[in-house]
Amino acid sequence: MPLPIAHRRPKSTVQDTDALLIDKALPDDLEALLAIENACFRTDRLSRRSFKRWLRRSDCVFLVARDGTRLAGYCLVLLRQGTRLARLYSLAVAPGQQGRGIARQLLKQAETEARRAGALYLRLEVAASNAPAISLYEQLGYTQFGRYDDYYEDHSDALRMEKCVRAYQPEGAPRHLPWLAQTLPFTCGPAALMMAMAGLKQGYQPSPLEEIEIWREATTIFMTSGHGGCHPLGLALAAKSRGFHSEVWVNTPGPLFIDGVRNENKKRVMSLVHDSFLAQCAVRKVAVHYEDIEHERLLNMFDAGANILILISTYRLDSKKAPHWVVLSGYDEACLYVHDPELDDLGAPHSSRDDNKAPLDCQYLPIAREEFAAMSRFGGNRLRAVVVVRKQPRRKRKQ
Repeated sequence: MPLPIAHRRPKSTVQDTDALLIDKALPDDLEALLAIENACFRTDRLSRRSFKRWLRRSDCVFLVARDGTRLAGYCLVLLRQGTRLARLYSLAVAPGQQGRGIARQLLKQAETEARRAGALYLRLEVAASNAPAISLYEQLGYTQFGRYDDYYEDHSDALRMEKCVRAYQPEGAPRHLPWLAQTLPFTCGPAALMMAMAGLKQGYQPSPLEEIEIWREATTIFMTSGHGGCHPLGLALAAKSRGFHSEVWVNTPGPLFIDGVRNENKKRVMSLVHDSFLAQCAVRKVAVHYEDIEHERLLNMFDAGANILILISTYRLDSKKAPHWVVLSGYDEACLYVHDPELDDLGAPHSSRDDNKAPLDCQYLPIAREEFAAMSRFGGNRLRAVVVVRKQPRRKRKQ
């Protein structure tokens, strides 16, 4: 897939740009965009097909700099649906137009448009060796918050940078939580639980085998279609068996995820699994609270050191009504932040997968509080489920 190439740009300096017009990219710009792309990059090029797709889509900011009848450069920023996060996907200036401050002007206008679209943060990747580009981003207020080794086609490393594009500034940085991608379409729960456990226990080593083992322990067996997802009680039991304290908040006492299943035998099996999980929780002293957990209580537990798995509906992220597990990774007065284990649409044919998602988009994902309240309910019965994982408290020694 085409990789983000904002890092590849030659140096730009601020000079007279009065002749420039920063405008929305149009389908008629396709050939000029391709010419700029081919002139600027030897690797990681956007294809004709990719340009055509982004020219049609509304979930992006696609700007060009027009110098009379010529195209001087372009900037493409992606907007992640249902979140307050935008990502600089590509920025290029035609070789004959460099040195006029065009990259700076394009990026500043893209920030404005992303802010108007509701974004709080704009993120990007840049080659660690591209000092001029890094300098430009730092001048514009971007700060480094991570690094990818061997990221690009030429094996160069990438720095991860971020800027708050709204006036609001968060009170503090989210606490560190390792991020993991699920490796199968139905293992978001195990991946989320492994992140939570890795954040609590130094030296814990997640693995693909562990991912499958947790899924086998926690699965509902069936779902609306395909393999079953993971039950909150099953995930809590899996955490308990690995030496962690766990408890569950769920707002309905009956079998979960069953409303969308039509086959009576599948319903019977899912009910049996649910009853088995309940019995195991009673024996192993995993508390199950049949109530909605308020945001403030959830955040208080997070502040006290717990890692928290939250079931969401992906509808606001990808327009699909699917249950999906994420991990709380931070919060401020405007947003809750989550680690999302779904990097790729693993259930889709490779040719139909959306190629705009990178690990950068899945970590500390900002979701506005008002959006999160709706997102953290699933299905017609408005199911809400939370799994709280803590370090096992030490037993007091008898005197």
